[in-house]
Amino acid sequence: MSDGTDRGGSVFWGGFWMILISVLLCWLPGIGGFIGGVVGGKVSGGIGSALIAWVVSSILVGVLFATFGTLLTGLVVIGFIAGLGGIFLAFLDSGARLLGAIIGGVLA
Repeated sequence: MSDGTDRGGSVFWGGFWMILISVLLCWLPGIGGFIGGVVGGKVSGGIGSALIAWVVSSILVGVLFATFGTLLTGLVVIGFIAGLGGIFLAFLDSGARLLGAIIGGVLA
């Protein structure tokens, strides 16, 4: 029996869409993250789920940058330092993604 608060959202898919749209729209700094946050927040189904999806997606993007930086260079220290630059860029975009996630959660 539902009390009307279950909106059928998914934190996993919300985070997935936040990452995918942010990566595809990386050429629009800030705006791409905002759009990804709105879509991901709406898919998550509510503000609480959207915030969890935002945290998970921000951490995952940072880890992916560090990992791929290491794999592409073949040198652990150089790749990790290059990955840290990517993490910095991801965190710049995460503020817009947070605002979008809150708005998308409200719209869900």
